[in-house]
Amino acid sequence: MQMIKYGILVLLFASSSYIGRLIAKKYQARVKELKEIKASLAIFSTKIKFTYEPIPQIFTELGNREKSNISQLFQTTVQKMKELPAGQAWIEALEKVDTNLKEEDKEVLTSLSNLLGKVDLEGQLSEIELVDHFLDKQIEIAQEERKKNEKMYQTLGITVGLAMVIIFL
Repeated sequence: MQMIKYGILVLLFASSSYIGRLIAKKYQARVKELKEIKASLAIFSTKIKFTYEPIPQIFTELGNREKSNISQLFQTTVQKMKELPAGQAWIEALEKVDTNLKEEDKEVLTSLSNLLGKVDLEGQLSEIELVDHFLDKQIEIAQEERKKNEKMYQTLGITVGLAMVIIFL
């Protein structure tokens, strides 16, 4: 009987610690995803500036780079571009794909849809540059939140786990 009790307590502690780490990992993933979007937009900007490739082709290449939420975002946009204009497809992909981005991050990225595929090359490049500057600010905010909250949630998970073990002992 004691072994079952101790087994349950260990499981309780481990699950509480794991939940704390999962929550902390979301902050890490957000920073990573924002940086990945920033890098993808740099590639997008370069490709439309120098190769004049169409947007669906560039997004397909960006979607095939690696397996991540952001590559899924570009793949979903390409799929939706078969039925919708590029800007609308981008917005719907942002809503559909499950990422670690917050609403304010998505609002910044939604602003990219305003001119996507609608204006000339210079207009698109200036819009990408504007979104890039906004992403810099979002990355800075995300890194501050990560520093502040990541350790807290890990510690909180362990502390709650220990508290429950002590209470049930």
